[in-house]
Amino acid sequence: MKQKTSGMNNRSSNEKFDVVVIGGGPAGMMAAGRAAELGAKVLLIEKNEEFGKKLLLTGKGRCNLTQAEFSAEGGSAFGGEKKFIEALGKNGKFLFPGLLNFGVEETMDFFEKRGLKLKIERGGRVFPTSDKAQDVLRVLLNYLKENKVAVSPSTEVFELKAEDARIKEVVCSKGKISTDNYIVCTGGKSYAWTGSNGAGYRWMEKLGHHIVEPRPALAPIRIKEKWVKDLQGLSLKNVKITIFSAKGGSASGGQNNKKQDERFGEMLFTHFGLSGPIILDVSKKVGELLSLGEVIISLDLKPALEFAKLDERLQRDFKKYQNKAFKNALNDLLPKRLIEIIVKFSGISQDKPVNQINKNERSKLVNLLKNFKMTAIDLMDFDQAIITTGGVDLKEIDPRAMKSKLIDNLFLAGEIINLDGPTGGYNLQICWSTGCLAGEKAAELSRLNKA
Repeated sequence: MKQKTSGMNNRSSNEKFDVVVIGGGPAGMMAAGRAAELGAKVLLIEKNEEFGKKLLLTGKGRCNLTQAEFSAEGGSAFGGEKKFIEALGKNGKFLFPGLLNFGVEETMDFFEKRGLKLKIERGGRVFPTSDKAQDVLRVLLNYLKENKVAVSPSTEVFELKAEDARIKEVVCSKGKISTDNYIVCTGGKSYAWTGSNGAGYRWMEKLGHHIVEPRPALAPIRIKEKWVKDLQGLSLKNVKITIFSAKGGSASGGQNNKKQDERFGEMLFTHFGLSGPIILDVSKKVGELLSLGEVIISLDLKPALEFAKLDERLQRDFKKYQNKAFKNALNDLLPKRLIEIIVKFSGISQDKPVNQINKNERSKLVNLLKNFKMTAIDLMDFDQAIITTGGVDLKEIDPRAMKSKLIDNLFLAGEIINLDGPTGGYNLQICWSTGCLAGEKAAELSRLNKA
């Protein structure tokens, strides 16, 4: 479904604005709508013909718009917010002011009050009940229209010119634009074909901002072992992966084979390696560790069973299939496509009768099922990464206003800043929270400038 901007407030060449927002993704639309709602005259610039092009891809087209697992946390003040930002890692505390201002409950309320029915699925993932990202985008477009945001689609920005620590004008494909305050929400580098090509990073560097090296995040992982190709398309549920750094270094604490991270849930084999929710969630850490050397991914196929219990389970299966060959005795334990690989690496002849498998062989098999190792080579590139990690250094942004500490009339929101989270709605919530706060503070500063 193609989202139209017809009927919206398209820009007139001689109009003057209080706030110009660059980037028509989730953060940009939220920032523009909120600033206009508070009385600012706003122009929203987007290089694509349509707004929200990347938003339509989120949640596999269903749009996992926030993460509600901690939204009702009680006990202590801000319990839910604290748990949310903990999930974002070391940079998470930056979001605290934005999350308090416009958090998960405010996000859900924003969409529901505008007619979008929501549902909460496993793991706190929030989706529209229609399972259509287009419906989320429709709410945002109506929000812009209701608040008379002027829009300029198909407008490519080339440069932000600054003087005396202030942006003076935007040079774009439709001429030059000058205003009081600017909000940049141009995203990262993932899915460049949607418009996120990293241009915003170049503008920020020219303005004096430091850019933390952008890298793919929430990305599939390429695996060294060639046999993974034989399992392409196989999905495993309720498994555990553990990440080990095989080399010493600052990120690994200087210790070889130190456990770095682990996840429980669902994963997927691909023709090049691994994907799926738990793989995407550890990919950022894997990317960091790969700069130090080899990274090992250990797969526990039966995390619910300790070693002894899994051994007992094998003994029961082997008794059941005592007259069968080993290759035909694991059907109750593993998916059929995985059996051949496990048999191959077990060291047990595939044709050996299971009633002849000894305790030592069985012990090695249990170890294999609990610690099936693979070697990570690298992450897939930005075109397959859901988000970008890296971006404008958070030390140069005031988290209470999303305002640049270097440029007096510049605000930043969304993926362009060095803040990201795991799968499950966290990253869109970052967009809503930072976009709303940036819009509010830009509108406030515009009012002060007029006073």
